Amino acid sequence: MATNIIPTVLLIEDSMTLTLLYQEYLRHEKIQLSHAADGKSALKSIDDRTPDVVLLDLILPDMAGMDILRHIHDNKYQCTVIIITAYGSVDVAVDAMRYGAFDFIEKPFTGKRLLMTLRNALDSRNLHNELEQLRQDFRSQYYGFIGMSLPMQAVYRTIDSAASSKATVFITGESGTGKEVCAEAIHKASPRNKKPFIALNCAAIPRDLIESEIFGHVKGAFTGASSDRKGAAAQADGGTLFLDEICEMDINLQSKLLRFIQTGKIQKVGGSTAEPVDIRFICATNRNPMEEVTAGRFREDLYYRLHVIPVHLPPLRERGDDVLLIANKFLTDYSAEEGKNFVGLSPECEAIFTQYEWLGNIRELQNVMRNTVVMNQGKYIQTDMLCPALKSVLLQPPKPSKASASFPKIETVKARENIEILPLWQVEKEEIEKAIRFCNDNIPNAAALLGVSPSTIYRKIQGWQRS
Repeated sequence: MATNIIPTVLLIEDSMTLTLLYQEYLRHEKIQLSHAADGKSALKSIDDRTPDVVLLDLILPDMAGMDILRHIHDNKYQCTVIIITAYGSVDVAVDAMRYGAFDFIEKPFTGKRLLMTLRNALDSRNLHNELEQLRQDFRSQYYGFIGMSLPMQAVYRTIDSAASSKATVFITGESGTGKEVCAEAIHKASPRNKKPFIALNCAAIPRDLIESEIFGHVKGAFTGASSDRKGAAAQADGGTLFLDEICEMDINLQSKLLRFIQTGKIQKVGGSTAEPVDIRFICATNRNPMEEVTAGRFREDLYYRLHVIPVHLPPLRERGDDVLLIANKFLTDYSAEEGKNFVGLSPECEAIFTQYEWLGNIRELQNVMRNTVVMNQGKYIQTDMLCPALKSVLLQPPKPSKASASFPKIETVKARENIEILPLWQVEKEEIEKAIRFCNDNIPNAAALLGVSPSTIYRKIQGWQRS
């Protein structure tokens, strides 16, 4: 929002007495204030021209204020909502925050309280717009990748830098993180993009056939070789050869691959002549390559020949809200494919998806979304539609860190000086509650004080209530 534009504020309040009071409170504020006395007129006003801020009373004569909040959330209107009610509770606040409400104030309140909350909302909106401007410099899609997280921006920049080179790229990452997508992205961004991209999975081909698959063979080279055959290397001439799961390659074949990389020439199985080929090598593994070298399963000289430009793909659990971007892309694709009407995830499902560990990464997410779409009907994916593994997130208390996973399960530990050592999650809970009390129950302000987002605090409150 530009600084020279007067912000618009919509007050939704059915009591004319309170409306006049709030208008008086805001009389000297540099805003364009409008009013709606019921839900129907409020929805029309929001649909016609979405305001910057909505002051929303939860009790209206024709509908619940939460219905208006859900309407704003579901239509992804870019406005900041402040809830006004005389029936405040933590549960209502949690529900409101699930649907994107900025703050929550209880009647009766002073003009100072209203002004402070409104100004905080406008400041937050300005900051949000500035961040959105910065986010525009981030790429949400890139040659088959979907994701705006910082780790993925680093991957995109590496691909940009490496694409024009002929240097070998070594991709590492857990299964399901998109290593072949990365290899194709490098090829598509390179000057070789008009030439073939040939992918070979070293783990999927029997050991006695992989040499033939890479280098080809001549007629009669072995039983079943009824004719000459070009291998993947010859097929990729001028383009890119991607060797997936390179650490699965037989140690004896690794020496032939090393010689091929060094000379740029291939010799078919059973052949007597070497043929030059021009290819760019990309390889990948879900193992730790240095551990494979140390164990003697991967040649050290081949490793250093291949490990010129390293690219590490982060697991999905380290990519923040990327999981929601990817899930919604799968949801759109599978809904169209299956003739379903799904348009998004419910707020509860979004919270589950961001908390779940996704050990199978994008491949697991893909399977979950396809299963959910095929087996259910509706507009939004709800928690009861999810598979048991994801539903279990609702029942779990905050998890201990991996560093403490090997310690025995205890409630408290008594140190020698009778100092009580609390579990980390309990210390976190007490600090969050202290911050909320310090900020007079204003959770967005408490979140700012703690350096986290308000949604993080609300997810933790939900977890404490269920545990």
